Amino acid sequence: MTTFFATCPKGLEYLLRDELAALGVEAHEALAGVRFAGTLEDGYRACLGSRLASRILMLLSEFDAADAESLYAGVRAIDWSGHLAPEATLAIDASGSSGSLTHSVFAAQKMKDAIVDQCRERFDTRPTIQTERPDVRLNLRLHKGRATVSLDLSGEPLHRRGWRREQGEAPLKENLACAMLLRARWPETYMAGGALVDPMCGSGTLLIEAAWMAADVAPALQRDYFGFLGWRGHDAALWQRLHDDAQERALEGLRGLRACFFGSDSDPRMIAVATHNLQTAGVAGFVTLEKHDVAHLQRPRDFTQGLVITNPPYGERMGELAALPALYREFGARLKAEFAGWRAAVLTSEPELERALGLHAEKHYVLFNGAIECRLALFDVRERAAAATPSLSPGAEMVANRIRKNLRNLRKPLEREGVTCFRGYDADLPEYAAAIDVYRGIPETPEQPSSSRLHSADNDVPSQTWLHVQEYAPPASVDAGAAQVRLRDLQRAACVALGVPRERLVLKTRARGKGGTKYGRFAEREEFLVVEEGGLRFLVNLRDRIDTGLFLDHRRVRARVRELARDRDVLNLFAYTGAASVYAAAGGARSTTSVDLSQGYLEWASRNLALNGFIGASHQLARADAMTFLRESRARYGLIYVDPPTFSNSKRASDFDVQRDHVALLEACGGRLRDGGVIVFSNNFRRFKLDTEALSRTFSIEDIGRASIPPDFARRPGIHGCWLLRKRLA
Repeated sequence: MTTFFATCPKGLEYLLRDELAALGVEAHEALAGVRFAGTLEDGYRACLGSRLASRILMLLSEFDAADAESLYAGVRAIDWSGHLAPEATLAIDASGSSGSLTHSVFAAQKMKDAIVDQCRERFDTRPTIQTERPDVRLNLRLHKGRATVSLDLSGEPLHRRGWRREQGEAPLKENLACAMLLRARWPETYMAGGALVDPMCGSGTLLIEAAWMAADVAPALQRDYFGFLGWRGHDAALWQRLHDDAQERALEGLRGLRACFFGSDSDPRMIAVATHNLQTAGVAGFVTLEKHDVAHLQRPRDFTQGLVITNPPYGERMGELAALPALYREFGARLKAEFAGWRAAVLTSEPELERALGLHAEKHYVLFNGAIECRLALFDVRERAAAATPSLSPGAEMVANRIRKNLRNLRKPLEREGVTCFRGYDADLPEYAAAIDVYRGIPETPEQPSSSRLHSADNDVPSQTWLHVQEYAPPASVDAGAAQVRLRDLQRAACVALGVPRERLVLKTRARGKGGTKYGRFAEREEFLVVEEGGLRFLVNLRDRIDTGLFLDHRRVRARVRELARDRDVLNLFAYTGAASVYAAAGGARSTTSVDLSQGYLEWASRNLALNGFIGASHQLARADAMTFLRESRARYGLIYVDPPTFSNSKRASDFDVQRDHVALLEACGGRLRDGGVIVFSNNFRRFKLDTEALSRTFSIEDIGRASIPPDFARRPGIHGCWLLRKRLA
């Protein structure tokens, strides 16, 4: 009898054990796999028939190996002439550590040396290393002073079935899809006459694996490569017999397969990909595909029972997290409206998103989608399933519906731009006068400076969604009590519509400070959240000031700065937290200089630059008044970004009024501009009028204001203005 080890993702060990038992193999669970003893035929059956295993390893030798010498000796003691031809191609996968053997790459190299030296000594030739589809792939495992050498019968991961020609951005591995189907009892549902529906089918993985499972199509039947095909111990006749038997079962199963599979997706490209994959898998005739979103999900006619199963987006793919609660809420509503009496299975990594479904899960299973820990939630759908969200007043429901509508309209444009922080509501209903901004926190990385205190106010995991709500202070003529009721309704509506708990909503009121307090300052907690924009990372502070450190309406302006920055020295005046400097550096600027009067903002800017790896002499920060800096500096710049406040007064500088002083400011910028250089000028004063008559004598002017307004701010087209100014040639 030979010892085999079948590897699998964590969480699938018990399912894999039971699956192998059905194939006639008695296996025992281990960490991330199962061990079994059997014949070569058992190993072949596992390669051909396991829907859950990742690889099938056949043990060749185990020996003591605490150092390189003992590893070399143990490998060389194996008679390799029985396993590979002298001129064969070879690959070695090594993992673990043992004694002084702490680097897997070194261990693999040592193992290769032992094999090559033996072959060269015996045959005067040697195998060559080939990482992709070698004749023989070997596996080395080091652990607690022992080495285990195995032949990888699978050769490449078994989840590669052979039918996938194209995939989406976040493909579901085939063996994980099968685990979902088994946990959701799909085989029993099919035998009882039920249908299967995947309303977010992507490339069609669940549909294909479900159809193959129902038709008894062996999962490896279409594969053209295994690790044993080039192995000298391969029994070609045995393998051909097993393959022919599987082929015959598949043909018989497909002849009797019912057309009970239904998939849909809102992305026409994914429908095309799924169609192609279904055709390659030979099951296109049994699957109905439609292009629509979950809002149009309906129960298939002629089916009163079945399984709705899906792997929806859950924030790790396509940058959708902030808009996802509305998607899940809509999905849950459609399940309750259309699929009473059915079962449902949903894979997600975010408990908040599961709660947004408004359904009570009967059971949960922990599964791993790659490195992402997920939960498979199983539901028995009832028409009046217990809601997981609080009831809302009529006014709050009206606000929640408006937020959901906004998210539906924004989802595609925000997805195209990879946006995770955006404005979801902006006083759309006049009596509920507030702005709601969504901030998606991202995990910390080792590159982040330790001084940043990058955590949420409640020490939650950083990969969470926060709401930043700014109430527009009601006029004195509005009843204060009624205003408070509406504000509470708005907060509840935001939390429900966006699936965010109340403790992660930060409320502020835009009103001038009283008693001499500085406008816009609320607290001194100095707690930061890391967010992502344009592939870059920024620190935001949701609590301490009226603004968070990242002006979301300027997202496209910053992107334009990045486009213009390549090979230019960039000056960022009124730099605030340095976001534009980060964009410029990312765009290939030769240098950046960030100027601001506030030392606190300059420190924040420094941390933003460092967060993205931009440190050193090429990235300068200067505490200075902008006009003073322009007068005293002798440097010249290829790009100057100017985003001044509407008005400012400071003990360290003269009063500034953007309408009154912008001509002098821009003329001074022109004095620091290189030939061929560009000024990007922006401001948020709603009644601002650019003095084109005065400025056109010096500059050619291009108004890009309309194009610079992102879709989530389209309801306020005057929220900022933006112009490109280039010096006229003398």
